[in-house]
Amino acid sequence: MTDVNDEGVAATRIPADIARPDRVLGPLTARQAAILTTCALVLYGGYWILRPVMAPLAYLALITPVAGVVTAIALGAREGIGLDRFVLAALAHARSPKRRVHAPEGVPALPDIVNPRLAQAAGPMPTAMRMPYNTVSPIGVLGLRGHGQAALATCSTVNFDLHSGAEQQGLVAAFARWLNSLTGPTQLLVRCHRTDLAPLADRLHHHAPALPHPALERAARDHADYLAELAAGGDLLTRQVVLVAREESTRHQSRPTAGDGRTIQRIQEAARALAPAEISVVPLDADETTALITAACNPDPPSTPASPPDEGNDT
Repeated sequence: MTDVNDEGVAATRIPADIARPDRVLGPLTARQAAILTTCALVLYGGYWILRPVMAPLAYLALITPVAGVVTAIALGAREGIGLDRFVLAALAHARSPKRRVHAPEGVPALPDIVNPRLAQAAGPMPTAMRMPYNTVSPIGVLGLRGHGQAALATCSTVNFDLHSGAEQQGLVAAFARWLNSLTGPTQLLVRCHRTDLAPLADRLHHHAPALPHPALERAARDHADYLAELAAGGDLLTRQVVLVAREESTRHQSRPTAGDGRTIQRIQEAARALAPAEISVVPLDADETTALITAACNPDPPSTPASPPDEGNDT
């Protein structure tokens, strides 16, 4: 690592398993120890049950594949998730319906006029989509259907390469302090969406005459024309960084919204902690949260087709 005062950039190691569970029995966690202990007791009990009718070597050959599979599931991991939870999630996904539609009132059955063969060939009926949230409070907190609450905020970005080595070290240190201060699940989501420059170009044209010098007015109008040309040239994409702070529900909470204040407090703590890193955090209110979720669920809303021009009668 180089000195902080020079222009070099020092390497910073970030541990990959910051949420790794505690080891309670050697290298085993409590969950792994419980799975292996249960498997060993079941196999040992099976040995005493089958002992009168099966030789020990035959029973050992019979249970070796079973013990190997259970051991692999208990000790293995994929994408940072234990294989036992991964298998349970895969089974839940396989059993869940794959075709879902937005139907709060429920999906009606097919009318009797439809041929049963055609209905069977079309596959199972779609089911109503059930989003993982149910309410948005007036302060912009999402209710996660008994799984806690979540608050959203947008974050600005920082051009890291334009800073000197010492400044980069300060940015990394400020961001690391925020990571070390986290007390609950936190997500940084980078979403890409379309942007429309036409409103910005209209505002520039509208406010250009109020500028104090004619040259500034001409420059503002030229820039507005440039933005309008960009907007008409094709789809423009922009990125948005969303900070999500989630609080899990606990059994002793008397009200479902008891964690709303804590989620908002965590967003405010993130705003104060990330300010030294030149990152501004802006909490989203109820309307902005609803609009963000709507855009995430339907990023390409159908545009209203323009009415054809009146060409008149040829008669």
